[in-house]
Amino acid sequence: MWMRGGTSKGGFFLAEDLPSNAEERNALLVRIMGHGDARQIDGMGGAHPLTSKIAVVSRSAREGCDVDYLFLQLQPDTGAISDSQNCGNMLSAVGPFAIERGLLTAEDGQTSVRVYMVNSESRADLLVQTPGRLVTYEGNARIDGVPGSHAPVIQNYYGTAGAQCGALLPTGNQVDVIDGTEVTLIDNGMPSVILRARDFGLAGTETPAEIEAMTELKARIESIRLKAGEMMRLGDVTEQTIPKMCLISPPRNGGIINTRTFIPHRVHETVGVLAAASDAAACMLPDSVAKGIAAFNNVNPCRVDVEHPTGALTVELEWGGESVVRTGLLRTARKLMDGVVFP
Repeated sequence: MWMRGGTSKGGFFLAEDLPSNAEERNALLVRIMGHGDARQIDGMGGAHPLTSKIAVVSRSAREGCDVDYLFLQLQPDTGAISDSQNCGNMLSAVGPFAIERGLLTAEDGQTSVRVYMVNSESRADLLVQTPGRLVTYEGNARIDGVPGSHAPVIQNYYGTAGAQCGALLPTGNQVDVIDGTEVTLIDNGMPSVILRARDFGLAGTETPAEIEAMTELKARIESIRLKAGEMMRLGDVTEQTIPKMCLISPPRNGGIINTRTFIPHRVHETVGVLAAASDAAACMLPDSVAKGIAAFNNVNPCRVDVEHPTGALTVELEWGGESVVRTGLLRTARKLMDGVVFP
């Protein structure tokens, strides 16, 4: 099934329909998506990381979970496929897909789908609209970066703090210095490096295309990313899609922060769901690089808008002690097609 999840889209597969061996599975999926050709002309990929995504779903044997969700990110130009990160946008379509494929029975009205996220070894609960026990994709919910309105999918994440790096702040510091630049290294579901746009001579309002054309800037960002990966306990991240690099600047339209995110080499047209969760969490730390930039009111739980190139993404964070205990978001999803693909 091909689905849009949030501001991403890609292929959704039942695990039982794919080879159990990861190498064989990945080779098959690369053929399906387009053989490592940047245009992906001979496959189903959309010639951009945001449209070259894959979700592998199965019934869960874990207590308290309905389904397991493995996310795979394909790089169109190289054909490299990675399970090193999670994807909250694609997650929004996992619940509808699981119900459509009969992995669980829908309730009349709305259905809670408890998802074990394999990549981050954490859980998310999705609230899917199911009038008459059938998934509906029609509704009045709107998200920036997607035209029109659709049925809402409410996401509540648990255990995201330090999901991949072992701690919300992997180094224990609110600010570290890499290549002479102050950064905040944070993991609230997506390992991220928060940087001030002004430290790179940017206003923070530049378009993704303008930033991608800045060769020297991209080289500087990548140098920091490689060093940050080691500091965040991720090892050599040369071939990985994490950590994400986020340039922040003051909000322009009432949000908590304005962002431009590298994913990791292209610049996101919006912002990833879990990247936004990490960005928002960084804004709540009193001495992070967001100090003096973020517009934050000290309330708990707090609901804030993380601004991005085409709008904003609303994040709700609940704190317990010095860490995040719940992250909530509103997304939408839509089934695009259901059929047979020929690798």
